[in-house]
Amino acid sequence: MTSQAKVAPAVRGDLFDPACPTRRLLDRIGTKWTSMAVKVLARAAPGEVRFAELLRRMPGVSQKMLSATLRSLVRDGLAERRVEPSVPPAVYYRLTPLGLSLDTVLAAVRDWAEEHMAEVDRANSLHDRPERSAE
Repeated sequence: MTSQAKVAPAVRGDLFDPACPTRRLLDRIGTKWTSMAVKVLARAAPGEVRFAELLRRMPGVSQKMLSATLRSLVRDGLAERRVEPSVPPAVYYRLTPLGLSLDTVLAAVRDWAEEHMAEVDRANSLHDRPERSAE
């Protein structure tokens, strides 16, 4: 007789519930560094990308911020980490199927931002005009 572990049914979060972990998850996946890392890793899928290569492909990210971002992706089951025992150790990352599904959503948001950035910049300029602050 085989024993199967019982899996709890999936529970959908509620963004408007202050105690819901959905808010913390959105905080993690909604950062520019997460979006950039997921994009780089998705382009390499199903392959892996070394830490140093991620650092090179993500201009402006610090080593510390990239480490924290990747640690979060791994912890959330969105990416996997593999260490090759060498001197120095080679560390590789790749997206899981869950991480690849996130890339689809983030790609739509990235595309929207790139397409509408000029409009948003114009709105910001109009809003921040000195004569507006006198109102």
